[in-house]
Amino acid sequence: MLHWTITFLILALVAGLLGFTGLAGASYQIAQILFFVFLVLLIVSFLKGGLKGAR
Repeated sequence: MLHWTITFLILALVAGLLGFTGLAGASYQIAQILFFVFLVLLIVSFLKGGLKGAR
């Protein structure tokens, strides 16, 4: 999932440099959503692993 976030972020940067503002905005929003989903899943994974290891 992190791979897709980085891909859309790079696509947004390249599209922004080339002047495709609509595509750049859409790619940036997708990258931002994927980043926050990845971050939530990472936190849940750490909590689950921490609780499992405490037993």
